[in-house]
Amino acid sequence: MKTKHEESYKPQPAPPICPVGKTDCAIISEVAELRQILTELAKLVRTDTLTGIANYHYFVQALEQEIERTQRSGQPTSLIMLDIDFFKRVNDHWGHEIGNQALIHLARLLQKIVRKLDIPCRYGGEEFAIILPDTNLAACLPVAERIREGIEKSPLDVAGQPLRITVSLGISTYRGEQEITVKKLVQQADQYLYQAKENGRNRVCHAELPSVDLVTTEEKQALSDLFGSGTIKKD
Repeated sequence: MKTKHEESYKPQPAPPICPVGKTDCAIISEVAELRQILTELAKLVRTDTLTGIANYHYFVQALEQEIERTQRSGQPTSLIMLDIDFFKRVNDHWGHEIGNQALIHLARLLQKIVRKLDIPCRYGGEEFAIILPDTNLAACLPVAERIREGIEKSPLDVAGQPLRITVSLGISTYRGEQEITVKKLVQQADQYLYQAKENGRNRVCHAELPSVDLVTTEEKQALSDLFGSGTIKKD
């Protein structure tokens, strides 16, 4: 399963050509129509019908691919699990239709905020997942904070009234040290997600960052960007 970034470079198949050279060949027209139908069906299989982003099925396949890539290349893969805070209150107070609009609103924000190589997915219910290929924990933190802050500062307009939404986020990172499954990596991120909820919601929780001696120049720069301490000079 190719990532969103890889799919943008996928070559398009050549249009079918009539073997006898007719320009009005009915069979060729049917073939072209069937190709279009198959393309639409393939999109539906991997797309969440409500929000328009990748669905759970695509998420599992994409994360399996990134885990395998990490095992081959040694480049880390990070995963963000995200859950809307107090979503039941939204449904109870505003109704399920507005709840659905909130999910659509959040999905659109994710598409705007994440990087081009990242893969935002709807995991289920009010929980979302973002796969970050070739990304360590330090580089993942600014992305997670932008998501959290961007959602908090972008309320959904409901008949002129702002519906403010906040989210809790948990991060797990796989470096390829040992075998791991999609389920295990999700469980690790979910543990930090639950920690974020227990600590007051509207926050990001994660494992401790590596000690300073183990942090690369890129990781230092990512932390600098996150906490605003200026540009770090390379050694």
